[in-house]
Amino acid sequence: MPRELLIGCGNSRVKQIANKGQEAFDDLVTLDSKSDCGADIIHDLDILPYPFKDGEFDEIHAYCVLEHCGKQGDWRFFFAQFSEFHRILRPNGLFFGICPTHTSEWAWGDPSHTRVIPRFSLGFLSQKMYECDVGVSSRSDFRSIYKCDFSIAYVGDYDEHRHSFVLQALKE
Repeated sequence: MPRELLIGCGNSRVKQIANKGQEAFDDLVTLDSKSDCGADIIHDLDILPYPFKDGEFDEIHAYCVLEHCGKQGDWRFFFAQFSEFHRILRPNGLFFGICPTHTSEWAWGDPSHTRVIPRFSLGFLSQKMYECDVGVSSRSDFRSIYKCDFSIAYVGDYDEHRHSFVLQALKE
């Protein structure tokens, strides 16, 4: 049975993205910054590190929460936060995310959104993408500060305003 973390859970405990046959949460831990939603753990996602052990989870689920963390253009926080997700995932653990698309009116229309994570940004989390693009494209090279590695297992439309993605934590 996989151990799962739902960050920014609010009042929902619905698994919105899943592998086939795993459509419901089994061993769920919930985290939110607000104490009124009944989360297991109350913690501000802008404060690192997160209160979990290394390799504690098989899955992390983040539905419409990442755009509320950090600030647009703050590459240090972007890489620190995804490094933290990588740290608390087990080897080959999965990160399931949903974010507004960069063209959605909700991306910047919600006054609590502080950044957008478009599909292209996910490539910066993959060491393989750096190997393919650095020196060939205009991709900035963050390998000197970002040492973690995710493979991009899936990226696609969730609905007309949001995209979904699945990242797999590559670890030795």
